[in-house]
This record gives sequence, C-alpha cells and structure tokens, in this order.
Amino acid sequence: MNLAGLSLRDLEYVVAVCDEGHFGRAAERCNVSQPTLSVQVRKLEGTLGLVLFERSNRRVLLTPAGQVIVRQARAVLAEAQRLLALASEGRGAPLTGRLVLAAIQTLGPYLFPLVLRPLRDEYPLLSLALSEARTAEILDGLRDGRIDAALVSLPLPTSGLSVSPLFVEPFWLACPSDHALAQGGALRATDIAGPDLLLLDEGNCLRDQTVAACGAGNGAGRHATSLETLRSMVAAGAGYTLLPALAVPSGPDPSGLVALRGFDADGPGRTIALVWRSSDPRAAGLSHLAAFLRGQAPAGTVACREGEAP
Repeated sequence: MNLAGLSLRDLEYVVAVCDEGHFGRAAERCNVSQPTLSVQVRKLEGTLGLVLFERSNRRVLLTPAGQVIVRQARAVLAEAQRLLALASEGRGAPLTGRLVLAAIQTLGPYLFPLVLRPLRDEYPLLSLALSEARTAEILDGLRDGRIDAALVSLPLPTSGLSVSPLFVEPFWLACPSDHALAQGGALRATDIAGPDLLLLDEGNCLRDQTVAACGAGNGAGRHATSLETLRSMVAAGAGYTLLPALAVPSGPDPSGLVALRGFDADGPGRTIALVWRSSDPRAAGLSHLAAFLRGQAPAGTVACREGEAP
C-alpha cells in the first residue's frame, strides 16, 4: 500500500456516504452517479483492506473500522482544504468554494431568506450549504469540522472559536388578544413572569434567555418544540411567550387572536454573532463575511459595532 492508491476525492465519497447514510444521496451531494461513487468506495476498501460500510437494502452503517477511517478522512480533507485556503488567502481572494453555514433553529428560518440574495451577489463563487440545529449541536459540528461557520446567540463557550457579534435582536411579547397583558403602558420583562409563560423545550438557548429575562423558574409554563408551535399555542389561548423580532410578522395577526407588544428601553433581547474555528485559515475571509452580515442587519435589530467584544 502506498499514497498513490489514495485519492482525496475517494475520501470525500466515503465521508459523504457516512453523513448521508445513503449511497444515492451521497452521489447527489458529490455530483457523480451512484455507480461511480459505489465503485470508488469499493476500490478504496480494497486498497485499505477494510470494509468501511455495512450495506443493506434499507440503510448504510459504518463498521468499527469505518468509524476510524472516516474520522481520519475528515482530518485529511480539512488539511487539504486548509492548503487551498492558504493559497487563496495569499492571493487576497474572497471566500470561494463550499462553506457549511449553520444557524440556531430560532434564527435560521427568519434570517436566511433576508440575507441569501445579498450573500450570493457579494460572493458569487461561494457555494453555501445551510443547516439548522441547537447551539450544542452546532458547537460540536464546528469543532469536528462538519460546520465551517455558524450564526448563534451569545453568550457561548468560545474556546477555540472566533466570535464576531453582528446585531442585537429585541424580544417581543406575544399574548392572546384578550389577555390582560395585551393592553397597558410600557412593558417590562419582569411583568410576564408567571404560570402562563410558554417556553421552548430544554436545549434551546431562547428558552434559557426567556427564563433569565423574566426571572421565571425553569419549570414555568408549558413547553413547545418550535417558535411556530409557541405562536399557535398563544393563538389557542394557552398563555403568552417571547418572540425574537425577526419572527414577529410585519402586519397584524390575520386571525386577530394574537397581540404583539414591545418592551421598554431596557427590554430583553439577544446578540447574534458569526462564529468559526480560530484555526481556520480562511479567518480573514470569514471576518469579511461577518462585516458584510453586520451591514445587512435586518430592520428591527441594532447592528453591533465592528470589533465589539462578545
């Protein structure tokens, strides 16, 4: 066995099969036919003298040997990408190629539609792969190389990560239109601590921020898995909740069942930041991306100052 028998492209195929759990979807991701991908994976298995995947009609599983090989393949591909990035950085080139950009689930569906067109115009040679997950899953993905950059809510553990704050997003109160909180003067966060407060499930950073802002206990209220479910629960009269500004509709609730109220000047909110691995050689390009996104801060948010400490 020697290096002549190994191909970076074959390693990409193996990693894609591992990620997708399916040869057909892996082939689509790699822009090759399924027979071509399958033949090359078999060839690599023959070169290594190992079976990497347990194959059946329903699923594809990594063998114990495959787990070791895929882990190292990710490291090899990351270093190959680092080589290309170093060359691009040396030429002063902007971000190009594939970039896996993740966002927390309470942000992605509302922010991505607002920034994708400007992003594509600014970075015509950048191929974005978008995903959504909870903060803990995103941090794991960043650190093992499955995610290149992410849009998250601060604070978060920053060891090994570069953090660039983008904008502050205020929270709004969503309550039933016939609720006592639907009317009144300036609203304070502490006004809404109570048994009717609806929260997201544990593991969502917005849940923790809501609890902290209102001084409510973790057991307060009922729970939901998404912002849209929370909104429906409010419309059903189950209670009230906090919604990030980007998730607040621009016009009145068409059903007339939900009232929206802003808070006073010291009202609750969250700081959204772009984060990436500090070791990523595309640091200059990612810093430029952060500055660009900061300049695209959506209406209803407040852009952070460049270089502002997280």
